[in-house]
Amino acid sequence: MPGITDRYEGEPLLKTQELAHGTLECVDIHQSRRFYEEVLGLQVLQTSPRSLMIRKGSNHTYAVVETGKVNAQMILLNHNGFNVGSVEEVDAAYETLLRVKDEYGLKQVQKPRHSHGDSAFYFCDLDGNWWEIVSVRPGGYSADYADDDRDLTGHHEFDDLKGNFNMIHTHDPDFRAQFRKALDEKKDGANKSDQT
Repeated sequence: MPGITDRYEGEPLLKTQELAHGTLECVDIHQSRRFYEEVLGLQVLQTSPRSLMIRKGSNHTYAVVETGKVNAQMILLNHNGFNVGSVEEVDAAYETLLRVKDEYGLKQVQKPRHSHGDSAFYFCDLDGNWWEIVSVRPGGYSADYADDDRDLTGHHEFDDLKGNFNMIHTHDPDFRAQFRKALDEKKDGANKSDQT
């Protein structure tokens, strides 16, 4: 059941160092490599006759393995995202992909939309993987870890949002304003009780 969660304060069972890689499947390693380099501009290494390693802008890497068969298409919610610098860059990327859709075997290119404070569009590649091109604030989603007013952990006063189909979250400026107000009220209440 969706809802606000609480932070675990104990020691983790595993001593992991970083979220380092994931795996994607492909039907034809040659076509997929062409897409990764020519369309997405990824750094690509071939590690075997049927596998590639891809990355862009960080150490997080995907192993891409040729299975030779079409698997079930990834659901949109499980997409992988690329940050761009502006709404105009989102729109330009959308127009570019519409133009080259058939050449690179893209299965679908959705129209850009503005939601929860970001501008983005999604597209499905030749292997059934969904990708997002998104314009977010500088630092992207990683910058959220530096802002206290982006973390709802422990704020159960927002549990009633769990049924919201639009997935309102702290990237939405209106929702962030509500969240900041709630944080300020909580601080003011704590300060008043400290003074008594």
